[in-house]
Amino acid sequence: MLNKITILFTRRRINIESLTVSETERKGVSRYTIVMKHDKREEVEKLVRQIRKIIEVLAVFGYLDEESVYNEIALFKIATPMHSKKLDIETINKVYKAWVVYWELDYVVIEKAGTEEAILEFFRYIKPHGILEFVRSGRVTVGRTPQGLVEYLPEAEWEYYL
Repeated sequence: MLNKITILFTRRRINIESLTVSETERKGVSRYTIVMKHDKREEVEKLVRQIRKIIEVLAVFGYLDEESVYNEIALFKIATPMHSKKLDIETINKVYKAWVVYWELDYVVIEKAGTEEAILEFFRYIKPHGILEFVRSGRVTVGRTPQGLVEYLPEAEWEYYL
């Protein structure tokens, strides 16, 4: 299914900024969160209609940023050599809402969740300490509507994932 969806984007020369595929609360149902930056809403709506036509797709929603709640997660591996500038863990925790998730003698791994802007702001803050590795997930999102996924699925007896 991923191939079918990416072909639709490729044909229209629309770049996928991020793609996250995850399980949902319903067993056997996966959620694809595709983020793109495009200024022509009518082209985006056409793309959404075409994705709906793919047989395996149960529901498709197109959201603007303000119509959804979303976050990303990033991991930063930061060098901590013996004579380097000390990390201000209190600032990292309280100001940037980031957490040390792994600590070794020569490096730490810090996790930061938030918007792309919040992650990039933390990136600029921590960069002088020496970033050994940086990885950022794709966006995960839910719509700002009272309905959940269940209301949009076909009538069936759905098992919960866990």
